[in-house]
Amino acid sequence: MTEARTLATNRPRHALPLDLARGFLIGSAELVPGVSGGTVALVTGVYEQLIDSAHHVVSAVRRLVTGPDRFASARAELKRTDWFLILPVLAGMATALVTIAGLMGSFVTDHPELSRGLFLGMVAVSILVPLRMMPAGHRPAWVDAVLVALVAAATFWTVGLAGGGAEADPSLVIVFGAAAIAICALVVPGVSGSFFLLTVGLYTTTLEAINGRDLVYLAVFAAGATLGLASFVQLLNYLLDHRRRTTLLVMVGLMLGSLRALWPWQAVPEASADGEAHGPGALLAPYAPVAGPVLLALLGAAVVLVLVVIESRANRDAPA
Repeated sequence: MTEARTLATNRPRHALPLDLARGFLIGSAELVPGVSGGTVALVTGVYEQLIDSAHHVVSAVRRLVTGPDRFASARAELKRTDWFLILPVLAGMATALVTIAGLMGSFVTDHPELSRGLFLGMVAVSILVPLRMMPAGHRPAWVDAVLVALVAAATFWTVGLAGGGAEADPSLVIVFGAAAIAICALVVPGVSGSFFLLTVGLYTTTLEAINGRDLVYLAVFAAGATLGLASFVQLLNYLLDHRRRTTLLVMVGLMLGSLRALWPWQAVPEASADGEAHGPGALLAPYAPVAGPVLLALLGAAVVLVLVVIESRANRDAPA
């Protein structure tokens, strides 16, 4: 385990309000198609700590079910979990989902150019974060560049496919499966779980379930998300430990390709059966409004830069 990840266990308890805010930002990001909660976790400096803690929780459950000396080994894994980080972040995320789902949906729908401009600036500058985390390489630079370019191109193409309509009454089996896949995007910077839900027609339906407190839908969605996260986090934890540079390069490519969804000026996609337009449209040259999206992009970029600087100084001043 890297030194940065080991520092998670030394987290000060007075960081509670900041961790709540981080969780709120991560949850807010997951409500926006094209913006990844994993990207926000990277920028706010808790990405690897969250992955590491999630890995210990999953390991505890697995050992409780199948391992020898089940209770003792599970308890040991739970003690290695940074609960002073993970619980406030989860609470902040839940607060965001419950309180601003409707507001965020309205902002994205009613002011698409402005919202995309803001998030474009934030995600573009966020690419600096995995680059700064990268260890030294032992292969030609052009190989890394080709890897990033291929992942970015594939992501760019895939994002352009998102455009499904809203499913008015989806099967709960479909909801379960979609949640299991979409939650994986939560822990991968550059991949938007909301965009996946758009593709399969469950984005609007899920927001309506949150606003309407549809407990059956939400329970099935939560169960699918739990299974997906438990299955995926183990693999991601391994890759960050053993294939760190390649994993971070893939994240850079994913984040670059995802910018396709956030270009402010897009054609309005064709309306689906529910009468609403979903997903990205064709990319267009800038049209009015121009100043608003540009200024918000600069504002978003500046906010992320400030967060990166603050986190960098915090890590530099942290005890070894």
